[in-house]
Amino acid sequence: MTPTFLQRLDLSIRQSAPVAITLLVAILMVVPLPLPGYMELAPDLVLIAVFYWTVHRPDLMRAWAVFLIGLLQDILGGGPLGLIALVLILVHAAIINQHKAFRGKSFGLIWAGFMLIAPGAHIVAAVLAFIVADAHIELSTFGVRLVLTVAAYPAMAWLLGRAQRAFLASTADE
Repeated sequence: MTPTFLQRLDLSIRQSAPVAITLLVAILMVVPLPLPGYMELAPDLVLIAVFYWTVHRPDLMRAWAVFLIGLLQDILGGGPLGLIALVLILVHAAIINQHKAFRGKSFGLIWAGFMLIAPGAHIVAAVLAFIVADAHIELSTFGVRLVLTVAAYPAMAWLLGRAQRAFLASTADE
């Protein structure tokens, strides 16, 4: 039986959920909150979202989408254009390259994988920011943001998992 137009549209919208949610996270990350030092110390929720979706639904989180999300984050955050995009593409490539190591693993092992990837991503971003824009990052700020990012992973993964079950449960076999 051939799916109707509305069924195909529904499937397309559901399959765009990982990219749409990650774009929403990127936009929300630049909303200023009245907390001192928030922008410097906020956990990297976009990195978490890209990691999560690339591990769990690599078929729906493609490299071109990761690049566009990174460019949007660069534009909205006012950083050097392409810096975050490059870092996210490198993270995406690393996960795709090691996807068999993540597939079907427990939450603890996936979180441990994130604990390995997040410092690498932050170090690459800091080095590139220094090279491209002569931006100096205070070591304590770097460390606190990294710890907060790793600590935020379980809560963010829970939220993204709920979204995955809500939007993508019926698309797994299609």
